[in-house]
Amino acid sequence: MRRVSKIAAAGVVSAALALTATACGSSSTTSSSSGGKDGNKGVGMAFDVGGRGDHSFNDSAARGMDKADKEFNIGHKEQTASNGETESDREQRLDLLAGAGYNPVIAVGFTYGDAVKKIAAKYPKTTFGIVDSVVDSSNVDSMVFSTEQSSYLAGVAAALKSKTGKVGFIGGVHNTLIGTFQAGFDQGVKDTKPSDTVTDQYLYETDTKGFNDPTSAQGKAQGMLDNGVDVIYTAAGLSGDGSIQAVAGKSGAWAIGVDSDQYQDAALAKYKNSILTSAVKNVDVAVYDLIKSVHDGKAKTGTNAYDLKTGGVSLATSGGFLTDIQSQIDAAKAKIVSGQIKVKSTP
Repeated sequence: MRRVSKIAAAGVVSAALALTATACGSSSTTSSSSGGKDGNKGVGMAFDVGGRGDHSFNDSAARGMDKADKEFNIGHKEQTASNGETESDREQRLDLLAGAGYNPVIAVGFTYGDAVKKIAAKYPKTTFGIVDSVVDSSNVDSMVFSTEQSSYLAGVAAALKSKTGKVGFIGGVHNTLIGTFQAGFDQGVKDTKPSDTVTDQYLYETDTKGFNDPTSAQGKAQGMLDNGVDVIYTAAGLSGDGSIQAVAGKSGAWAIGVDSDQYQDAALAKYKNSILTSAVKNVDVAVYDLIKSVHDGKAKTGTNAYDLKTGGVSLATSGGFLTDIQSQIDAAKAKIVSGQIKVKSTP
């Protein structure tokens, strides 16, 4: 574990964290007062846009950190990226957390990939974690998820529940990562009902605002609904709230959530009867595992994959809306786990 050798120096860096939060594009900064052992201040968490409260993958990461914080009483500091920030902003955020003595420092989201590689090299005694990207460094835990597999099951559910034979996918940003969600979903639909039509749309080509723009997602979803689509799967972080809201306004239509079990999210409670299921990505498990490993003095590093077989991804059953088709979903899952079904990771 990396130690801060001088109390005065730690104070200066901690102050810098607060003073530069706005400059580095952070929309929020919170911390808990307890700290870890051996001078470690606890966990430094760098959320992607949307941050805590996105009802999606940031919230899942937060749950893992909160569990570890409560169990080990280690404390934490969290910061959140904002729309339109630069690579320098991301680097500065990680640099300040590591420099202040937080360990591990966890970056939530593929956009932090280059920043983690650079800053991890600067702090070789600090363990870093990154979600949804691979950084080949000896002090980095790269947490990757087989989202195409859970998305495939979401596609099976969509095909079996659709009454119009038209389903839709909305991605936040048109990139390789979100493409895995689309690929799995599309394949699941087509393998189940080849005659069904899948409409695939994205909110933005490259701008990560796609994960923090519910209004745009609501518009996209409404357009699909107007064209007869009656099941919509949205992989777009906080933007997904807008899509769910649009679906909830259409009788007989279903929304499929992502990353967290969105039926269980209190903030979405008024829409829950329209949430068919969610393709869950258990970021909380991966985050907790990393924090525990550092706390135990055996830091987890390397590329660690989470898939259907290990329970790293899954399809939520909350609400009981899948009961009538659960056997078919279970059969598809078994074939994926056994290798009988090879799920594509690119559209």
